[in-house]
Amino acid sequence: MTLSADDTRWLAAAAALAERARPGSCPNPGVGALIVRDGLVVGRGWTQAGGRPHAEAMALAMAGEAARGAALYVTLEPCAHRSDRGPACADLVAEAGLASVIIGMVDPDRRTAGDGIARLMQAGISVTEADLTPVQAGLSGHAAALLLGRPHITLKLALSLDGCIAAASGESQWITGSAARSHTHRERARADAICVGGATMRADSPSLDVRLPGLEDRSPERWVLTRHSAPDGWRVLASPADVGAMGDVRYLFVEGGAGAAAAFLAEDLVDRLLIYRAPIVIGAGRPGIADIGLDRLASAHGRWTLESRRQFGQDTLEIFNRAR
Repeated sequence: MTLSADDTRWLAAAAALAERARPGSCPNPGVGALIVRDGLVVGRGWTQAGGRPHAEAMALAMAGEAARGAALYVTLEPCAHRSDRGPACADLVAEAGLASVIIGMVDPDRRTAGDGIARLMQAGISVTEADLTPVQAGLSGHAAALLLGRPHITLKLALSLDGCIAAASGESQWITGSAARSHTHRERARADAICVGGATMRADSPSLDVRLPGLEDRSPERWVLTRHSAPDGWRVLASPADVGAMGDVRYLFVEGGAGAAAAFLAEDLVDRLLIYRAPIVIGAGRPGIADIGLDRLASAHGRWTLESRRQFGQDTLEIFNRAR
């Protein structure tokens, strides 16, 4: 079934709601749900901190009897497995008397993986599976954990026009302006963990916290890429290849320096690039990325697709996704 313009709009709105769940819902996926009747929202919800209640349960509780005959827009297939912490959302939705359910992504969790959709259809509910990039992007950590066995990894670089992250002396504060730095803090707040290289930790002693009003409590876990010990308050990642053993981390934000960036890129573990570029030329500065073992220029092409470009004052942000 083809989505209408209204379906696309409501599903995008559900995806925006899902953003509120990150990172507090970890290790559960951050899901958003809207219940719409006669063009009006009668219920809405997103996965709560700790993973429960789920988005559908929140939306149904708000809608009450108004859910009967309405449409549910939900970013992820309603779960089909029962838990000691609450009922299966597919059962809740089936019992609510909804007319239709529009789903942003089929759940790759084998405990659901199509069973939720089947249960809804058995209850006589019309089900539509969408294929919207914004919805799937919001669930990338959930998909990476289940399909790849590791977190979704974002690499952030703040560069001069000539690709430097610092002057030759090592001075790096600040390459970009305050608006771009505030956006970086917003990205930190969406991550479960943040990682820097051992050299960066020792040289800069970075706090890696979130310094945006109202989001200070969303500072991610601090990890350092090193084969040595780490100070109190830090956790050690011995190698990029060990990211699958980071526990409940679903979104990892790699923030420096050149060695750490190269290590993750060389292992082809970076899913998303954030390139903040300031309109300055440094010259003989320190490059943003060390050697990644690339020996042929042809091998560099076709790996990255531009998602978006935006301006923060004089600075430019380009977001790229790994083409896999």
